[in-house]
Amino acid sequence: MAKHQYITSPPKMSTMPPGVPYIIGNEAAERFSYYGMNSILTIFMTKYLLDKMGHLSVMQPANAEAWYHTFVSVLYILPILGAILADAVFGKFRVVLWLSIVYCFGHLTLALMGSPVAHAIEPRYLLAIGLVLIAMGAGGIKPCVSTNVGDQFGETNKHLLTRVFNWFYFSINAGSALSTLLIPFLLEPYKAAPDGFIAKLSPSMVGFLESPRLHSPDIAFGLPGIFMVIATIFFWAGRKKFVHIPPVGLGTYGREIFNKETGKILFNILIPVPFVAIFWALWQQNFSSWIVQAESMDRHLFGIEWLSSQIQTVNPIFILVMLPLFSYWLYPFVEKFIRLTPLRKMGAGLFVTAASFFLVAMIQTRIDAGARPNIIWQVWAFVILTAGETLVSPTHLEFSYTQGPVKLKSLVMCTYLLAVSLGNQFTAAVNFFIQNPDGSVKLQGTSYFMFFVWVMLGTAVLFAIITPFYKGRTYLQDQTQVAGEAEPALGFAVQPEA
Repeated sequence: MAKHQYITSPPKMSTMPPGVPYIIGNEAAERFSYYGMNSILTIFMTKYLLDKMGHLSVMQPANAEAWYHTFVSVLYILPILGAILADAVFGKFRVVLWLSIVYCFGHLTLALMGSPVAHAIEPRYLLAIGLVLIAMGAGGIKPCVSTNVGDQFGETNKHLLTRVFNWFYFSINAGSALSTLLIPFLLEPYKAAPDGFIAKLSPSMVGFLESPRLHSPDIAFGLPGIFMVIATIFFWAGRKKFVHIPPVGLGTYGREIFNKETGKILFNILIPVPFVAIFWALWQQNFSSWIVQAESMDRHLFGIEWLSSQIQTVNPIFILVMLPLFSYWLYPFVEKFIRLTPLRKMGAGLFVTAASFFLVAMIQTRIDAGARPNIIWQVWAFVILTAGETLVSPTHLEFSYTQGPVKLKSLVMCTYLLAVSLGNQFTAAVNFFIQNPDGSVKLQGTSYFMFFVWVMLGTAVLFAIITPFYKGRTYLQDQTQVAGEAEPALGFAVQPEA
């Protein structure tokens, strides 16, 4: 279909836009692909990475964690480039479609680590190339996909925007929950607890589950690639349903950015970023240091011995429970006593996140003393961490979209993603710094986790001091601007914190 035939502004309707199901479906499949790959990276680097000759060539945990967080930080800084290409040059649809193809090739490269190609090309090189391509693809599309959600709404159905952002976040965690449970099983050798229900299956089924071909890097990294192909097809199929906001051109884009008013807006939006970054510095470790800790714990639960990289599955499951629980019960209840602004939600989430790491530090204290605590304790830490995430992440996502001027939506959404990048840069820097030349580390065991507890608490206190001075405005696609004192667009008015 010709470019001019696409819908270029939100239609005047009070119901859910027709493009939303395609966006949600695309996001669920893409998140399956990303989190499936993401869930096994640290454990792969520390237990299964080989050299070209087929010999083990694994990384030490601190080194693997440092490189893992470096990868994530690069992925979350690249959205700035994707946003500029989308808003100024090509439009969101083309950027998402083209970079999704790059994304697919990244998954394919990782899958080659379990194939004969790994005997011709060093697996570490394949790992690096694959992660670079995934960082380019996933990073480039991030600001476009999330802002594409908001682009579908106008003044007449803006009341549904909060609901759809929650569904958007729901789809992220639905894909994540399924992949983080399944993909680790495809990497690591099959193992079930003797009293587990899996062990009671028929001999033929157990034989299938124990098959070496079912548990290998090419299968574990290949399946996420298949889901990324599905996500790409799903997005392309919705092209006639989406609202396609036209790119404004580099000249107009430059004028929009480099003027005094935009400078003030961007400065305001950037205020929460360093604080939320520390939240991500802690949260992202459920894919790194928490997995390493789980290796030293008794992982028997419900009659099954779970893999250390499967425990993180509880996070998206808890998110699926907490999002509606917080939205429809907790927030209305608290609103009876105190006005809940986005910044207050985020501030509360920072304190809650510190509590989750304190519990993990207490678990580590028992491990350091020679005990092997049951994994249920880390599950409780995930309950607290997920509560913090529910308060911080979807709130900051929605906040970033509404605070952005109409022509800079994708770029402004990068402030949300910038927080993730900075948080991972901080954690990577800490893990690189604590490594000694002799292979030992400066911060280990309980002291490592307590370091992050104190950093998070200090950040939360400082955030509580600064946020009362925040002032902002809310912008939607078919409006010039909606002042903070006007009718709130997303269930809240963006006014100075009381």
